[in-house]
Amino acid sequence: MGKVYGYVRVSSVDQNEDRQVLALNAVGVVKEAIYVDKQSGKSFARKQYQRLMKKLKAGDLLYIKSIDRLGRNYEEVQEQWRLLTKMKGVDICVIDMPLLDTRRSKDLLGTFIADLVLQVLSFVAQNERENIRQRQAEGIAAAKRKGVRFGRPQKPLPENFEEVQGRWQNGEITCREAAKLCNMSYGSFRRKATQLENSPPNENIYWQK
Repeated sequence: MGKVYGYVRVSSVDQNEDRQVLALNAVGVVKEAIYVDKQSGKSFARKQYQRLMKKLKAGDLLYIKSIDRLGRNYEEVQEQWRLLTKMKGVDICVIDMPLLDTRRSKDLLGTFIADLVLQVLSFVAQNERENIRQRQAEGIAAAKRKGVRFGRPQKPLPENFEEVQGRWQNGEITCREAAKLCNMSYGSFRRKATQLENSPPNENIYWQK
């Protein structure tokens, strides 16, 4: 009889893994045998997952709550499934999808059904991820068209900027001296001075440190 393990993944450190842990406890996985990653599912280069892979031996059983907890990359999920079940000889049970339980129907038909379900679910998981990314991009583009600014808030130029810029352009002071007088970095001063010089009259110019 092999050992029983559980794997849990949430996408970021501020997300709570309790729901997945409770589901694993309910099927008999003890706390010490549960490996938890708080990281995106697009890559399998996760610390706890790699530790788990070193622990798993032929005849062991791995529980996960849902297929997208294993990962969100369609091709890599299938590759990891093949590595675990075919090469390592580990059984996998996806709690939310009873058909994805390699302990059942180990004949050719059972294997075919499990592989087919896995392909469909992996595709759906990746497709949803891509749809979310596309919707985010479309939302950002729409907001930009409405004039919404992203990133750190910008602030108006120092009150003495135009005076100092004029002195610099007349050769009275160096660019570094001008930047220091405006309490700006050399690059910021030079960039904004050029922008102001080429901007239409009365246009507001902002800057970031």
